[in-house]
Amino acid sequence: MKRTSLIGTLLFVTALLASACAPQATPTPVPPTGVPTAAPTMAPAATDTSAPAAGSAAMVNLGKSDALGSFLVDGKGMTLYLFTKDTPNTTTCYDKCATAWPPLLTTGAPTSGAGVDASKLGTTPRTDGTTQVTYNGWPLYYFQKDMNAGDTTGQNVGSVWFVVSAAGDKVEAAAGGSATATPTAAAAMGPASVMVAKNDALGSFLVDAKGMTLYLFTNDTPNTTVCYGKCAVAWPPLLTTGAPVAGDGVDASKLGTTKRTDGTTQVTYNGWPLYYYIKDLKAGDTTGQNVGSVWFVISPAGDKIAK
Repeated sequence: MKRTSLIGTLLFVTALLASACAPQATPTPVPPTGVPTAAPTMAPAATDTSAPAAGSAAMVNLGKSDALGSFLVDGKGMTLYLFTKDTPNTTTCYDKCATAWPPLLTTGAPTSGAGVDASKLGTTPRTDGTTQVTYNGWPLYYFQKDMNAGDTTGQNVGSVWFVVSAAGDKVEAAAGGSATATPTAAAAMGPASVMVAKNDALGSFLVDAKGMTLYLFTNDTPNTTVCYGKCAVAWPPLLTTGAPVAGDGVDASKLGTTKRTDGTTQVTYNGWPLYYYIKDLKAGDTTGQNVGSVWFVISPAGDKIAK
């Protein structure tokens, strides 16, 4: 009897020990409400138009659209812009401006593609130590809302941002969907030249070195311009760096300059500040003649031609 009781006790202790040593099942945790149980799928990122790291020489090429014609793009076809508030070879776009309009940066001299004038390419230092590409004196920028090559969503934003022609001027869409490359402030990269052209309707009149017609504004006073703001958009001033140069038929003694409020220097002739007209698209055009009865082409004698 005692032996039987002892055996039973030993079997009970053995069973307890076996149960204690058996591996325990791991409970499956229940995730809290609202926490995903799988890693989220990342959406594809939009094209990055932020300022590229200046780790190589930038490339400037030509792009084209039906609305704007030919304009500057980078090596990947992303559109480049100028900012009319900049001054020659000097950027004024920093902080929030540079976030929206990242500069085209470079290490070393930028290179030109087909149709791009290599002599117009240059650089300007930025305050953060990087080097920005310039063209015809204009610092070049991207626009953050351009997502793909060829996008031009930055064109004419705020009436101060424009795509850039191969000639180095801002490009503005004109009536009928055509485009005009308009001479503007930063185009004054050297002494301006004043020449004489002629047509049957007006006789001889002043033009610039490219044959673009020059005008006077009868609301101006001697050697002082009153054309700013929207006026200067429609009638861009003829600017110069250094003394202007007289071509054949031009009286050099009548050439002079006047300072504008933005610090640029405008050419004068016989005391008249000289201007272009935005609607003149090619050399010899005189569509600005007698506009508003206050704008006129100028004779070599320095008088308005009122024909």
